[in-house]
Amino acid sequence: MSDAEHHSAPLAPTIAAEEAAAKSYDAVIVGAGISGAILAHELTSKGYRVLILEAGLGRDLSQDGYQRYLETFYSNPNKDNNAPFPRNPNAEMPRGPDLRKLAPGETNTEAYWVQSGPYVSDSVYTRVLGGTTVHWEAKAIRMLREDFRLKSNFGQGLDWPIGLDDLMPFYDKAEFVLGVSGDAAAQRKVGVEYSSDDYVYPMVELQASYLDQIVSNGLKGMQAQIDGEKIDIDWITFPQAKNADPNPDYAKWNDGRPYQPVGAISMHQNQEGERCQGNTNCVPLCPVQARFDARKVLIKAIKTGRAELVNQAVASRVFIHPETGAVTEIEVKRYEDRKSPNYKSYRVRGKIFILAANAVENARLMLASAVQNGQAVNDLMGRHLMDHPYLLCWGLLPVDAGVGRGPSCTSGLCNFRGGNFRRKFASFAADIHNDGWGWATGSPGADLTEFVDARNLHGRALRKELTERLSRQLLLAYMIEMPADPESRVTVDEQYIDRLGNMRPVVSFKLSDYSMATAEFARGLSKEIFQKLGARDYTQYNSSDYGYVTYNGNGYAIRGGNHLSGTHVMGTSSSNSVVDVDQKSWDHRNLYIIGPGSMPSIGSSNTTLTTAALCLKTSEAALKHLTYL
Repeated sequence: MSDAEHHSAPLAPTIAAEEAAAKSYDAVIVGAGISGAILAHELTSKGYRVLILEAGLGRDLSQDGYQRYLETFYSNPNKDNNAPFPRNPNAEMPRGPDLRKLAPGETNTEAYWVQSGPYVSDSVYTRVLGGTTVHWEAKAIRMLREDFRLKSNFGQGLDWPIGLDDLMPFYDKAEFVLGVSGDAAAQRKVGVEYSSDDYVYPMVELQASYLDQIVSNGLKGMQAQIDGEKIDIDWITFPQAKNADPNPDYAKWNDGRPYQPVGAISMHQNQEGERCQGNTNCVPLCPVQARFDARKVLIKAIKTGRAELVNQAVASRVFIHPETGAVTEIEVKRYEDRKSPNYKSYRVRGKIFILAANAVENARLMLASAVQNGQAVNDLMGRHLMDHPYLLCWGLLPVDAGVGRGPSCTSGLCNFRGGNFRRKFASFAADIHNDGWGWATGSPGADLTEFVDARNLHGRALRKELTERLSRQLLLAYMIEMPADPESRVTVDEQYIDRLGNMRPVVSFKLSDYSMATAEFARGLSKEIFQKLGARDYTQYNSSDYGYVTYNGNGYAIRGGNHLSGTHVMGTSSSNSVVDVDQKSWDHRNLYIIGPGSMPSIGSSNTTLTTAALCLKTSEAALKHLTYL
């Protein structure tokens, strides 16, 4: 797709890089995802002037721009998470189709991430306006109290320097900002805590699908044992940042007013996206924008008139004062066309600087800057890289389960998020996929290929077989905790650069026995679940899969969760962390490095809600900081 075909007038009043370089701002923010959008909105709403640097094209703050993404996705034969976004070699991003199986020690230098075998992660992020929230599934789950003390409680990973009580008011606010629908009463039963006993989410839960109900009813009374603990197999709906009906009881937490869902982004009146329509296509794009993404916050910052955006501006170097350690400028490479390697370099200035790219890109930028500046960097920068390894298990139910209705996921198994078993086994949450085996096998395309090519079916017989297969598919996706490990990390190497000459991330994941023990348990649990449901187990893991690993003599295909975290963890000093409790750098007094990279542990909850809460907390510190400058 050409630039002309993909063009839409940006809603944001983008300014020229030359103009931005001639000014000095209160804050310079690198990245316009959830973290950057929240800081931009909180600072501009208090009267501060902010510059936002976006590496991507920055053309997706209009209905037309979003529609172009949908059209690109529909026409792309690869239906990976980044399929809607045209390739941009000037601001490349990881993509699943670029991966291949690697032998131990073999390195793939063709993909954006440089990875070496044998394990290859297929986690991705998105370098467009709105960041990875433009393609996320939108589960919005709070961490448990015990997650913040993983090392102290269970001898694994790291502890946080703060606890749940410190984040509690910011969780409340984050759920308002993201527009979360859910059932707080159900979440309380699995250990989730709230600021008051009668707290409710802004919107009522998205109802369990028919598939969910078949699974839940078929497993009533089932228990499983893990490390001596018997745990019930119960299924509850997930809180999600997707529009449902406003909860009338939420008015108590909204100054007496009902919650108003935020629909599609547009300059003009647009009623689209105010309720989830159940298209079962949440990832990568909700067709009607009923799912939250960071653009919905970013637009509020822009409408204040105090946020300026430079798009196609790749932050390439952070300049550090050699004596004070303060950040003086950030260099950006501004390209005119994604099809051309031509660019011009500019330097931008502010009172404070905020790196809000993502866990990998924040670390990459700081590490590359250290190389270019010839200055030392905290050895922990880039270390403790985390994600949620996923294990997929799939079977065929004996009855029509109405697969393909509702959002991608509505219900899950959350009883294994906490417990004493965490000394030996990582926590996990499992979800039921309403879209069938798509993630695991490429269904329905894979089923069609099988029936036509292998079984020579056509016409009425083909339709009958497809209907029977697709309507009965059950996919269980186990999201497994990964503890912080200094050997899992992001580094840079001057021999690996992108088209603009910026160093690319060298990514290394270490899958621990702690996480793999849970993968082994989850596979066994799935066999029991399928047996109890009368489902035929179709699960198989191919040794040629790039995510294939072995544990205790058995092979598993591990998928990435896109929940990249932990490369600039927070702690109590520069000896055990990169940033403090406010996500401010220990080494650079006017630099904030924000986002999931600051998290010392991620438990078994998707990281976006906690990231939003952390950034709302950080915004208070940044506002206080600015009053003294």
